[in-house]
Amino acid sequence: MLIKEVTSLKPIKPQTPEEQRINTLKQQVKRSQDAVKSERQRQQVAKAQQNLIKAKAIKP
Repeated sequence: MLIKEVTSLKPIKPQTPEEQRINTLKQQVKRSQDAVKSERQRQQVAKAQQNLIKAKAIKP
């Protein structure tokens, strides 16, 4: 890294408590959305597995 690259970096200001709270809530929203997505996918896989079991039982 060149010296001018290091000196040209802008310092990161600390966040205010309000900004921290907003960022925390945004992160919680993202985690919740991911959890819902993975749960829907899990349920879809479970339903497909049950359908396969039923299909195999009907056609011996």
